[in-house]
Amino acid sequence: MPDFVDQVVLHIKAGDGGNGCASVHREKFKPLGGPDGGNGGRGGDVILEVDANTATLLEYHRRPHRKADNGKQGQGANRDGANGGDIIIPVPDGTVVKNADTGEVLIDLIGAGTRYVIAEGGHGGLGNAALASAKRKAPGFALLGEPGDEVDVMLEMKSVADVALVGFPSAGKSSLIAALSAARPKIADYPFTTLVPNLGVVTAGETIFTVADVPGLIPGASQGKGLGHEFLRHVERCSTLVHVIDCATMEPGRDPISDYEAIEAELAAYGKLEDRPRLAVLNKSDVPDARELSDIVGPMLQERGLRVFTISAATHDGLKELTYAMGEMVAAARAAAPVPEPTRLVIRPKQHGDAGFAVRRVDERTFQVTGVKPERWIRQTDFTNDEAVGYLADRLERLGVEEELTKAGAKAGAEVIIGSMESGHIFDWQPTLNAEAVRQGPRGSDNRLG
Repeated sequence: MPDFVDQVVLHIKAGDGGNGCASVHREKFKPLGGPDGGNGGRGGDVILEVDANTATLLEYHRRPHRKADNGKQGQGANRDGANGGDIIIPVPDGTVVKNADTGEVLIDLIGAGTRYVIAEGGHGGLGNAALASAKRKAPGFALLGEPGDEVDVMLEMKSVADVALVGFPSAGKSSLIAALSAARPKIADYPFTTLVPNLGVVTAGETIFTVADVPGLIPGASQGKGLGHEFLRHVERCSTLVHVIDCATMEPGRDPISDYEAIEAELAAYGKLEDRPRLAVLNKSDVPDARELSDIVGPMLQERGLRVFTISAATHDGLKELTYAMGEMVAAARAAAPVPEPTRLVIRPKQHGDAGFAVRRVDERTFQVTGVKPERWIRQTDFTNDEAVGYLADRLERLGVEEELTKAGAKAGAEVIIGSMESGHIFDWQPTLNAEAVRQGPRGSDNRLG
């Protein structure tokens, strides 16, 4: 089992709304005291929240299924059902939420306390007490609870650090973090020792900042070779890039300049990092040959516009100057950054004249009705109860669905689908714009929806 997970798919189900209750008040000498069925409770929401104490998505790798509580059913004596409890899923700062099927970015969660409702609970069904009216004084039905949202989302964690250390495996990035901070990453003399990003907190005067390394960058990393493709996204939020260059490598075909150019090529291929300020660190100056090589390479990198520091992570030589240089760059980036605005709730009012539904002609005798209201009403209707079906027909008529179907060319016996073509409810439609004509039969009967 891994101990660090930065990408996971969550299967989320919000709570279903509770059914309304169809009940008639009864007491001695008052056998029919009127409807008193309570409403069903609302289903619980599933909420993502940025938690400063959460640093990995490991928990969701182990348990990827999360479900909120269902609302309770309404009861007689006008007792409403209890609402289902919400569940809050803590995520690390800097988590990107995507639709698992389409890859669409839903939200970028930054800042402790930021919340996002990823799945809304279903509405509770109305009881027959709430459905009573002057024309329908004793409803013999109640509405069903609406199912809660069910979604699959991908959580992708991007470490929020100020400085990113980039370089070839075994260049000394982990050793540098260990020398600069209290972090104690795994260090060994073979490549790809670091399999997960390491974070360390560094102090330079009054500036406190975090440093992260990017494991396993090699040529081709941006196309998935090695480990770099998995962790390049951790660089995206870093304000400063530090090239850690190994001046003591004995590998054939490698030298500090070619290493620098290879890493720059991968950063350019990945994109999104062109505007980040950079500096170069020539590491392992405690090795005699490396010190001589750094004296040659340093001016060549300076010609490319880089500030260059010669250091030894092993002996801590040159670390003070490097620390303050990184602190200066971080402080400058923070000063230039715009003031973060609080998360705003975006409200999109309906356009003027929007009926809230649409009618589409599928073929000669098939029509589709879509819209939030009609689709919700379908889900809340008990089709085993004729009176409930009649109530649905009344609601659709008042909304204007019948009139729009007539304008679209629907004839008697036309097939009407409310909802999606795959899972919508299908009716044999009997048009009548004179609703009173269909209410003269037995209670609950209605020939508009066959």
